[in-house]
Amino acid sequence: MIISNDLVRVRNEIKRLVSSGDEVVVKAQGDDFNRKVFEMNDVGMVVGLEFGRRDRLKQRDSGLNEIMCRLAKKNGIVIGVDVGRLARLDKLEKAKVLARVRQNIGLCKRTRVRMVGYPVGSYDKKDLSGLVVSLSGSSGQGKMVG
Repeated sequence: MIISNDLVRVRNEIKRLVSSGDEVVVKAQGDDFNRKVFEMNDVGMVVGLEFGRRDRLKQRDSGLNEIMCRLAKKNGIVIGVDVGRLARLDKLEKAKVLARVRQNIGLCKRTRVRMVGYPVGSYDKKDLSGLVVSLSGSSGQGKMVG
């Protein structure tokens, strides 16, 4: 996973990973950074869009919008939900993050973008599928999660 908010360093790391044949996973940062990452062709997955956000009074900031979803669909980028980090949160923060995940599931449902639980393979596929379906995802999205 690439964890940096320096775009030049991220691009160099992506080139290195693509040349070695590894999957490119980028940790989400700020809105401008995320938009530029979604415009790249070689990125395989963006993880953690829901974390580190500040909700407004009557609006939730989930880190994803319709334009980013369309870019993800065009460039074949998968949206990753960091379920390991989600499991370690306290109850109040977990409720806020799950509400953001629910909003992102709805966006991905509309634009047909694939979502997965990250780290892939560390959780039971049925549990992740149940989480997506319980957060208003379709059964088709639940099957795509694994």
